[in-house]
Amino acid sequence: MLKQQLNFKLSQKLSPQQIQLMKLIQLPTQAFEQRINQEMNENPALEGGKDEGDSFDDEFENDDYEDEFENGTEVIETEINVDDYLSDDETPSYKLSANNYSADDEDKEMPYAAGTSFNQYLLQQLNTYRLDDDEKEIAKFLVGSVDEGGYIRREIIDIVDDLAFTQNVYTDVDKIEKVLKIVQDLDPAGVGARDLQECLLIQLERKKPTAAISLAISILEETFDHFSKKHYKKLLQKFDISEDQLREAIQEIEGLNPKPGGTYSGNNRIVEHVVPDFAITIVDGALELTLNGRNAPELHVSREYTNMLKGYKESKDKSKSQKDAVQFIKQKLDAAKWFIDAIKQRQQTLFVTMNAIMHQQQEYFLSGDERRLKPMILKDIADKINMDISTVSRVANSKYVDTPYGTRLIKDFFSESMKNDQGEDVSTKEIKKILEITIGEEDKRKPLTDDKLAKILLEKGYPIARRTIAKYREQLSLPVARLRKEI
Repeated sequence: MLKQQLNFKLSQKLSPQQIQLMKLIQLPTQAFEQRINQEMNENPALEGGKDEGDSFDDEFENDDYEDEFENGTEVIETEINVDDYLSDDETPSYKLSANNYSADDEDKEMPYAAGTSFNQYLLQQLNTYRLDDDEKEIAKFLVGSVDEGGYIRREIIDIVDDLAFTQNVYTDVDKIEKVLKIVQDLDPAGVGARDLQECLLIQLERKKPTAAISLAISILEETFDHFSKKHYKKLLQKFDISEDQLREAIQEIEGLNPKPGGTYSGNNRIVEHVVPDFAITIVDGALELTLNGRNAPELHVSREYTNMLKGYKESKDKSKSQKDAVQFIKQKLDAAKWFIDAIKQRQQTLFVTMNAIMHQQQEYFLSGDERRLKPMILKDIADKINMDISTVSRVANSKYVDTPYGTRLIKDFFSESMKNDQGEDVSTKEIKKILEITIGEEDKRKPLTDDKLAKILLEKGYPIARRTIAKYREQLSLPVARLRKEI
């Protein structure tokens, strides 16, 4: 026998307006503009620019309309309540749904015109060579195996098998290596190489022969392992040369391109154009913060729609079609008001959050010295402005600020803290900057090891362990001491 039970349950849910606000806050300026255009296209009651007449609120006040917020939804009451025309068991759909774009509408990218791909560019060059049918098929297959860096990473024997199974071309290793030489003659120099050593050698062999280039080729062919590990003493002994001769050969090698595929301009790589959401300037020694004007659009509710609602009120005969029309009008007006309110709240949230960050990092913004950055986490700003950490995170993760020292991502100003020898909290970014400066000023003939770097930072008042030095060095993309060594 079934039993019926009545349970009470408390739960927290975001209103449609709150969800809409959170989605708007996380959008950077360009995406925000696209969102506004989308909303204006979907809602005819929302218009851009200044409203020359009375405001939406004044119109309703003058016509004895009353605005109330009921359960997070703005309900417009007139002498005849529209809700009376709905049956008791029917709830307007606009009260049950949020006026937000759906999940599958998020993260849309602008379309880009398609150009010639890197592989197509290589295939076009093959047309200038005289090849028989099998050689053409092999060459096309090899070009199709070239990755974005310009390399063919596959074994020749595997390519032999694939040609037989997929292209019905039966060949051998010798013929493939013969055709591979043709592919390696294509531009850019170094394309079609199977490893870095071969890539560099292909490029050197295209250069005009000199003593330095001949030595560089010998170094790569005979002692590539010593060169890659910067065992310069072994190279000097092996080739019985002076340091000046070795330096000239290394300069020739360092001038080569290790990724020839990356130089092709037709790769259709998308370049992201950064639009700063804020601007910080220094005026008379004080910081001034401004919000990008594109984040504060002029929007208003269509007067045509409000006049239609006014006409419905003054009409004596209320037909079924008029009742349906006024329900539609109410839905669009509510949606327009919600959207405008959400934009105003977004502006305020962005400005308040960035203002708190600016004052927290005032010393940096006045000097531009990254060593002046203070330790700062999301909770620090959230506590200052009495907002949730998630809100601060939405502002920081996707927004940029234009400063006197360049455009920076806001989240870059956040960092953890460590104790110095005085027991004071210092930013990890400050320590990384000092580490970077120390490595930049070292004698490249005798680069500093991580142990020596740890001792130097300790002398400067930063007791950092060697393994922490290694971690920070890797985050700064700085190699170990042996690989920083120069002749």
